[in-house]
Amino acid sequence: MDLDEKWEKTLEETKVIQFYRHLLSNSEVTTLPYIFLGESLVNPGDTVVRKGKVLVDHPFLVLPENTPQFSGFEFEKNLETSESSLPFFFMVRGIRFPSLKYKHEFSTLDVLEKHPESAIEYYKNELEREEDLETGLVFGPVDCWQLSILLYVGILVQKSAPDSIEKYLEELRRRFLSEGQQ
Repeated sequence: MDLDEKWEKTLEETKVIQFYRHLLSNSEVTTLPYIFLGESLVNPGDTVVRKGKVLVDHPFLVLPENTPQFSGFEFEKNLETSESSLPFFFMVRGIRFPSLKYKHEFSTLDVLEKHPESAIEYYKNELEREEDLETGLVFGPVDCWQLSILLYVGILVQKSAPDSIEKYLEELRRRFLSEGQQ
């Protein structure tokens, strides 16, 4: 299966069950913890559970527009593409990630002997019981988990864009007023 087919599969099968409840930060690293669930390819009926986080940060250097930096997603291993070619892949499809750093930090991989629907309910209840509003819960194809997580992050970036623009304009107003008073 090539990257285009995996992307289409990701779009069809990925479901975000619970979102990170805050907006992304304009000035510091935003940590996006997640639980990814997918039906096992080895033991159908079981659920693969991947827990990790994505760090979204502004690069130290100003990057050209629409030049995101991805790292830690294991694209070479699972998707047979490089992290540097992924921005072009998305751009050709009209998908634009802001020029930020997106770093995946992996923590655990496990198999739960439950059907995916039961696993979704289990983790939804666990997050609710813990009153965890920060951890995203994503279901998708196990062999395309990276794309499912990037789709999730992309949705969060899009949801945060209006607030980010407003904060940027407010900063410009403040600078303009302080320069005008000097």
